[in-house]
Amino acid sequence: MSAPPLPPLFIVFNAASGSQDALAASVRVAELLQAAGQPHVLHLVRQAPELGALAVRAVHEARAAGGIVVAAGGDGTVSAVAQAVFNAGLPLAVLPRGTFNYFAREHGMPDGLHEAVAALLAARPRAVPVGMVNGRLFLVSASVGLYPRVLLAREAAKARFGRHRLTAMLSGLVTLLRGGGRLTLQLQMTGEAEGHTRVLHARTLFVGHNALQWRMLGLPQAQAVAEGALAAISLQPLGPLPMLWLALRGAMGRLDGADGIESFSFQSLTVAPRRRLRQWPVAVDGEVHHLPAPLRFEAAPRPLQVWLPPAPSAPPALPAD
Repeated sequence: MSAPPLPPLFIVFNAASGSQDALAASVRVAELLQAAGQPHVLHLVRQAPELGALAVRAVHEARAAGGIVVAAGGDGTVSAVAQAVFNAGLPLAVLPRGTFNYFAREHGMPDGLHEAVAALLAARPRAVPVGMVNGRLFLVSASVGLYPRVLLAREAAKARFGRHRLTAMLSGLVTLLRGGGRLTLQLQMTGEAEGHTRVLHARTLFVGHNALQWRMLGLPQAQAVAEGALAAISLQPLGPLPMLWLALRGAMGRLDGADGIESFSFQSLTVAPRRRLRQWPVAVDGEVHHLPAPLRFEAAPRPLQVWLPPAPSAPPALPAD
């Protein structure tokens, strides 16, 4: 006996690359849901600037129909849709279509299209803690300094060579080796060191809220992140060869104890630049935004409601072609 359908799904499908693969995937998702008898509406994002408006439209439709908003894309797409959903107090679901898919993978969503749709049909609501920086939601990470430049280089490389993990990793490595300016930051935090204030010199400050990512880097704060805390990595100014070695250690999941790296967990963190900045480039879940200084990183005041597949039971089989 098949499971009853979910509430209506309002899918924001990011096909902004315009590739035939992306468009074909959106058609396949609609076919699989229709075959399963699942009510749905698909909103196709053909150009990146359309994402915000279509997310808001899907939120309005889901509220009226008692439905679920589904973000189909990478971590940046999921984050943008999650912001609109969170503000409206509605539930979210995810179909991973990106490069790394940290959020989806952390919560048991498979990467394959057929498998992901099957997992979506088996999903049930779960409360998921999320992070915030200056009131903006982030699901995986938010950072300042070198990392926003890495992301911009990665997007340029993917536009030229295609959306592949190897392309993303190589472009990021080249940007790391080129170096960049040094940040002088004043940190005030609660949690690991209650009320602690210090000055930090670094090339980047990376704040994460995804335990999978921290486990893959081999950092001990992964457990604290899994329990709802946030964690940060600071990268000191280093030369090309030490930076290359550091990148290799990160790829092998052995960043713990590496020279030039400091990591710590916290409950809230306020970061102020020592020089005046009105707007600060901040990488939020793979997208660069400009936020006013100082920056305050903290857990969101309430969890995000996300429809996720139950573990460890397998999702139902989809109709065969």
